[in-house]
Amino acid sequence: MTPRAGLSGREDMTAGPGVAALRALPCAGTDPDRPAVVCDSGESLTYGELADRASRLAGALRRRGLQVGDVVAILAENSPAYLEMTWGCRLAGLYYATVNRNLGAEEIRYILEDSGARALLASAGLPVHAALTPERVPGIEHRLLRGGPRPGWEDYESVLADAPYFESDTGLEGDLLQYSSGTTGRPKGIRRPLRPAAPADEDMFTFLVRLIGVDGDSVYLCPAPLYHSAPVIWTMAVLRLGGTVVLMGGFDPREALRLIEEHRVTHGQFVPTMFTRMLKLPQRERLDRDVSSLRGVVHAAAPCPVEVKRAMIDWWGPVVHEYWSSSEGAGFTFITPDEWLERPGSVGRPLLGPLHICDPDGRELPVGETGLIWAEGSTEFTYLNDPGKDAETTSPQGWRSVGDIGRLDDEGYLYLTDRASFMVISGGVNIYPQESENVLIEHPRVYDAAVLGLPDDDLGEIAVAVVQPVDPADAGPAFAGELADWCAARLARYKCPRRVLFADELPRSDTGKLFKRELRDRLLREGWNRPEQAPE
Repeated sequence: MTPRAGLSGREDMTAGPGVAALRALPCAGTDPDRPAVVCDSGESLTYGELADRASRLAGALRRRGLQVGDVVAILAENSPAYLEMTWGCRLAGLYYATVNRNLGAEEIRYILEDSGARALLASAGLPVHAALTPERVPGIEHRLLRGGPRPGWEDYESVLADAPYFESDTGLEGDLLQYSSGTTGRPKGIRRPLRPAAPADEDMFTFLVRLIGVDGDSVYLCPAPLYHSAPVIWTMAVLRLGGTVVLMGGFDPREALRLIEEHRVTHGQFVPTMFTRMLKLPQRERLDRDVSSLRGVVHAAAPCPVEVKRAMIDWWGPVVHEYWSSSEGAGFTFITPDEWLERPGSVGRPLLGPLHICDPDGRELPVGETGLIWAEGSTEFTYLNDPGKDAETTSPQGWRSVGDIGRLDDEGYLYLTDRASFMVISGGVNIYPQESENVLIEHPRVYDAAVLGLPDDDLGEIAVAVVQPVDPADAGPAFAGELADWCAARLARYKCPRRVLFADELPRSDTGKLFKRELRDRLLREGWNRPEQAPE
């Protein structure tokens, strides 16, 4: 056994990744050769390798002077290494800010500066890393680059090879410092207090994955980018329990079905847009794939059209669960497939604490009425560097809200309507676009759809649909009229879009959230009111 230098300069004689890593990833001690992460790129890590590399990264970061509560930013593609980075930060009691890899250099610079990150772990596969120089982001003291040496960067693999195992027990685990998707403005940092390290069976996030039946024998598909909160939180929770994660570099409906069949996937997390993409595949391609291994999947991030979810249950069986929450953790509901079949459209009952539906003045509304959702007993969080946002989203009673609109039924089940920021006010009437978006996406020749408010001289603004057809050749006045009739047969007239426009693709995040502000700005720049696409 070769001695290694400890964090304080002493000789550390420990032969393995140590107590902290084995407590966080128990399977590394009991079954180190078990596959932990298998990526569609061909890369993989066993539990022994994951614990070893995460522990060395934690040691390397502490050796460079980072202390409990400091921030490390991660800018990388989905890969097994991404999870060793998050686990390394977690072991060392550090916040890890997972940066959207699709952002430009200035957007990333804002997050690095706003978060106060002291270290940046980046991938050479993302060219934007080269723009994040010490001159542009002077607050970054340490830059580790995976995928090849570059001037101004330490080589990630060399750092790990020379690093001590992390042995110190801080008593606290690191946590995700999540930046919101920025769909309605600049991303906001969401920070929770660090929690004491706990055994796997007492971890608050393993509670979530157990809701869909995940255990140590599970094979879990992660089709979404790990820089988003739910994918990284749920995936790390699966690893705490000893399951195998099948990681996609990027979502593709055909590839997702292939991986489910090949790896005998038992569990997974999706968003409604992914369901829609799979359902729009030719029937032969869908039904030729064996999905019988699935025991429990979950979806969230946006309301799922009723007929889309019903079609998924018909296809995959009663294994499709759903939850409602947010990156902030302001409220959490959950609903099983059987409950949903009895109450189509519901996102479940609260598990963290009661929900309250209030009018704009903060008065609580009766059962069945629609209003702003406030959560009692939500997880503690603050918006980083934005006390005004904290005050705006906190009621006098201490409840928290992220701006979702919905209603409760007499049994306490929640039904979502939309985000308050997306509401269209047309001639003094409030219109929530989600309802008409759901109707449009159920049309067999519609691949994607968005409804938003655009200016109108008479009514102030009107609801306008932007549709991506399955067949681009359909775009035109005839199909616009057909879609107008489709909506009119299913919705009250005031809820129907007044115009239908067509687009080659809608701007969405990798988790399916629609960038409505970006879309609206683009339409205004391009002149949206073309009469040939008006169904009126």
